[in-house]
Amino acid sequence: MNQWYLTTPERESLLAFLRKLVQTPSLSGEEGAVAALVMEEMRRLGFVEVWMDEAGNVVGALGAAEGPTLLLDSHMDTVGVPDLSHWTRAPWGAEVRNGRLYGVGSCDMKGGLAATLYGAAHLQRLGIPLRGRVLVAVVGLEEPAEGTGTRILFEEDGLEADWVVIAEPSNLQVVRGQRGHMEMGLALQGRSAHSATPELGENAIYAAARVIFGLEILAEQLAVDSFLGAGVLAVTDIRSQAVSRNAIPELCEIIIDRRLIVGETETSALAEVQRVIAREGIQAQLRVIEEDVRTHTGKTYRARRASPSWVFGEQHPLIVAMLQSAREVGLRPTLEYWNFATEGAYTAGVAQIPTVGFGPGDPALAHTGDEHVELEQVYTAAAAYAALAARLLRE
Repeated sequence: MNQWYLTTPERESLLAFLRKLVQTPSLSGEEGAVAALVMEEMRRLGFVEVWMDEAGNVVGALGAAEGPTLLLDSHMDTVGVPDLSHWTRAPWGAEVRNGRLYGVGSCDMKGGLAATLYGAAHLQRLGIPLRGRVLVAVVGLEEPAEGTGTRILFEEDGLEADWVVIAEPSNLQVVRGQRGHMEMGLALQGRSAHSATPELGENAIYAAARVIFGLEILAEQLAVDSFLGAGVLAVTDIRSQAVSRNAIPELCEIIIDRRLIVGETETSALAEVQRVIAREGIQAQLRVIEEDVRTHTGKTYRARRASPSWVFGEQHPLIVAMLQSAREVGLRPTLEYWNFATEGAYTAGVAQIPTVGFGPGDPALAHTGDEHVELEQVYTAAAAYAALAARLLRE
């Protein structure tokens, strides 16, 4: 039998833990109960160190205190369930059927979270001597502010790593890059007047309509990267302000979601939108959205909604090592990218630490009704994490 495969008792234990995770709601900023479960499981699995920082992020360590460090990074928060009619199974029931576990966060990303713990613990059970250590980090606030939890670990807690694995769902393909992400707020100024005499005012909604049309054209003209594909721009929210329903709106605000490819920056993305505004001759204020996010421990952090894209080459040593490790556990992975943002926004995009994505679950199932994860993928992910850690850290 392949030494990396989890034993039957390990698989049963992992499933029981994953079911507890899914049965425990953990909306962003409300992850405390899941954080406690994770710490308890790390201790039960024999992690040599387990701690929680002031922001409520949980870290467990295995291996030698000195030497290089591999970080397995996941998040414990999930989105909510605004409409139960999209679910045919209980969102927090953790029902298992036909080899799938259903529930909120099962795919994004409690399956990957559980696999990181059990992959590291399996390596320890094998007794393979390591010249460094494996850190398993489980952070909060990823959904509203990707990268914030991991940034705190590195910049405030002093954590260091030589390699990072982001365990977000990838269908067990090896991810070597992701698009960047920006959220912009655009406020368009008008002038109030009675709706019976609209010519005396300036309708901010009409101004917004002209800008939105220009943005729609811009979205079709964005640059294309040979690996990450085309940049993306979408207007995702619009709201107006008027003194009454029979008054001309004096303000209209829109939210612009922008996905960045290699070569695109925050500055260039803002400039593109500014050119649309200038072409229409409209008075407006454009900004990158910043907002306060609150952790389950009560700490508040300022999150700037902008993160760069990142890509590592096909021959980068970490990418090659992840491919080889996946093959060791019977997979035939391809090289892919994420079109969404992850904690890699910080590790690769900001800190420029070698980072690879690899996790169980179909990314298309994240944030959907009847979200689920294939259990065989969870077990295989754990095996691949163990194989990768041994490949990078074996004495």
